[in-house]
Amino acid sequence: MQTFSVRTALIGAQMLFVAFGALVLVPILTGLDPNVALFTAGIGTLLFHFITKRSVPIFLASSFAFIPAISHGVATWGIAATMSGLMAAGVFYMLLSGLVALRGNEIIHRILPPIVVGPVIMVIGLNLAPVAVHMALGRTGDGAIELFSIDQALLVSMPALIVTVLVSILGKGLLRLVPILSGLIVGYVIAVLLGMVSFDGVAAAPWVAIPNFTAPEFHWEAILFIVPIAIAPAVEHIGDMVAISNVAGKDFLKKPGLKRTLLGDGVATSAAAMFGGPPNTTYSEVTGAVALTRAFNPVIMIWAAVFAILLSFCGKSGALLNSIPVPVMGGIMTLLFGAIAAIGLNTLVKAGEDISLPRNMTIVSLTLVFGLGGMFFEFGDFTLRGIALAAITAIVLNLILPKAKHH
Repeated sequence: MQTFSVRTALIGAQMLFVAFGALVLVPILTGLDPNVALFTAGIGTLLFHFITKRSVPIFLASSFAFIPAISHGVATWGIAATMSGLMAAGVFYMLLSGLVALRGNEIIHRILPPIVVGPVIMVIGLNLAPVAVHMALGRTGDGAIELFSIDQALLVSMPALIVTVLVSILGKGLLRLVPILSGLIVGYVIAVLLGMVSFDGVAAAPWVAIPNFTAPEFHWEAILFIVPIAIAPAVEHIGDMVAISNVAGKDFLKKPGLKRTLLGDGVATSAAAMFGGPPNTTYSEVTGAVALTRAFNPVIMIWAAVFAILLSFCGKSGALLNSIPVPVMGGIMTLLFGAIAAIGLNTLVKAGEDISLPRNMTIVSLTLVFGLGGMFFEFGDFTLRGIALAAITAIVLNLILPKAKHH
């Protein structure tokens, strides 16, 4: 089964193509280097497969859940300090893996039930809503600087959004798995026709170049700010493992086991941070592609990782990605960030949680308002706010509020 053939290599290249749009979107949005993200996605995937003994057909790449934290971190403390926070997030996964090894898979559901995870994922998506709208209207993510006129921006962002929606709903076969890439290409072509793209950077970039690696610098505030955000992707990882288990007809939560897959995710995320890349997570698009192509051989993902590493050393590709105008991203982001919030809502719905119960209503209400309303607590130089505050609020309330007695 595990053969390194030309056919598996070609399918591996196809898997990278499926993941590509979302993979490069995260670094472009957060101010990181797309070539570094390609490199760390490849390295992370290889490490994951080493730890899980090449048993899960999965590809790891940039996590959307960390976008607000990385953006805030890069703007506030710089890339090197932000990387120390992301490295700590990887260590958090490793600790969770150790907890699962000691207490079994159920411990995760006890500490992080849907009533905690659902509203936290909603906060992540809704926190990003203003960023998407600013970018779709031709402004920087914080809305401070107008990069393009609103009329011109909407001529690009709305077609990019519409194509993304149509491909995800009406697309057939492999096309349905690349809605982000489709929207990016259409938006980019329109932007080129409108004269919004400069190719000077692409012309000046060398064909072969070492990515702009950045080593982490220890920064307590960045660590305390970012680590709580790792809670939601950790639970999402379990969902992805269940999904790929169903697709492949094997129980990967038993073999190689959740402790190994969580450890693989953690090591991959910390390794990515050592080079200046975004955190790694299991990619749902790739799981969809596996379901469609019936490509269950994990070696395919190793090929995808190798191609990602090779592509990361192409200077022209990085420059081309950096030439994508902000409105192209903004249009697609309006859908993606809303989708994150919808996943959070779906987490509650699927678990059958009754939000009208006082206990549940308290957890969901305070998590959403603290996370979205700008609530913060200061402890000396350290400030707890946003998604990190929402995550801690949800966990603490779930642990201390008494559960309703069933009659």
